Amino acid sequence: MYQSHLAVIGENLWSQLRGLAPMRVRPARSVLLRQGDPGTHVVLLASGSTLVTLTGPNGERALLAVRGPGELLGELAVLDAQPRSASVIAAESCRVHLIPAPEFLSFVESNGLLNPLLRHAIARVRESEAVRLELATACVPVRLAGALSRLVDAASTNRSAVSVRLTQEELSQMIGASRNAVGTAIKPWREEGWLETDPGGGLLIHDITSIEAHARSTM
Repeated sequence: MYQSHLAVIGENLWSQLRGLAPMRVRPARSVLLRQGDPGTHVVLLASGSTLVTLTGPNGERALLAVRGPGELLGELAVLDAQPRSASVIAAESCRVHLIPAPEFLSFVESNGLLNPLLRHAIARVRESEAVRLELATACVPVRLAGALSRLVDAASTNRSAVSVRLTQEELSQMIGASRNAVGTAIKPWREEGWLETDPGGGLLIHDITSIEAHARSTM
């Protein structure tokens, strides 16, 4: 089972880490980290959800993961001093703390966190590989249901309906499908009342369990 960074390092150290930088608000769709940039800082995600995306040589994007509160973003580029391997985009309004690389590295060293963080990073790589396999082999409904499920899991809300602030065009890019294919997949889910178009843009998810079950039945 995937664990958040908060669960890995504990509440006390998480609070101390959060105190290393002021809280900032980033709006939905803003780029928090950009693929290829140097690891100058780590993003501590206090609230909101984010998309981890990989951009290919022809500009195509793939959704590798969705991250919610209690996560560190971009820590691997800081730990190994290599360019960022993926981009991170805010899926909704997010509260973040931008911790400079020197302060983060000093904190990691003084608290013996290097090995736990590296093990955690390996688990994340394996998770991303599983998502990429799904994107390469599964049908569009399964890929879309998987992406929506990850967004619902990471959403910072306890409400019965979860708003996904992405257009169908953006979702189609994320899962490597056409806009028409995404619309076709969504149609029966909308007719069943499992999701609806959000007046504010994007989708409102009411029953992700039924969506996933229906998607698997189309395989």
